[in-house]
Amino acid sequence: MFDETLSDQQVRAAARFVNADNFIEDLPKGYDSRVIERGSGYSSGQRQLISFAGTVVTDPKILILDEATANIDTETEQTIQRSLNQMREGRTTIAIAHRLSTIQNADLILVLSRGRIVERGTNDELMQQHGVYYDMIRLQNTAHLD
Repeated sequence: MFDETLSDQQVRAAARFVNADNFIEDLPKGYDSRVIERGSGYSSGQRQLISFAGTVVTDPKILILDEATANIDTETEQTIQRSLNQMREGRTTIAIAHRLSTIQNADLILVLSRGRIVERGTNDELMQQHGVYYDMIRLQNTAHLD
């Protein structure tokens, strides 16, 4: 996304907002570095943060996030989680996720199975039900320990 109407200040503010400023400033050309071929040359986490900055700079009222933390290492996931939390403030957010840490702070979680909603509630409510969501959380937490 290249938008000549955006000022350098707006771009830097968006990068800072999503925690992308540190790695961008460490690039040989900093903010003048090119992003080409779908971000080849950048890690998947860096590409995700650049994408977040491009989204935030437009100040959307609604965010739709589809697997925002997929294919991200655990360390980068923490940075992306902080960025996502900031991005969601004051916005309606629809997040599609298999990595459940992405949605645990949501106001409402809908659990789908075979295209149908099988559970709904907050993280705490769903954990108390000991249903599908509970099993998925336990499975993911067990996988992280291996």
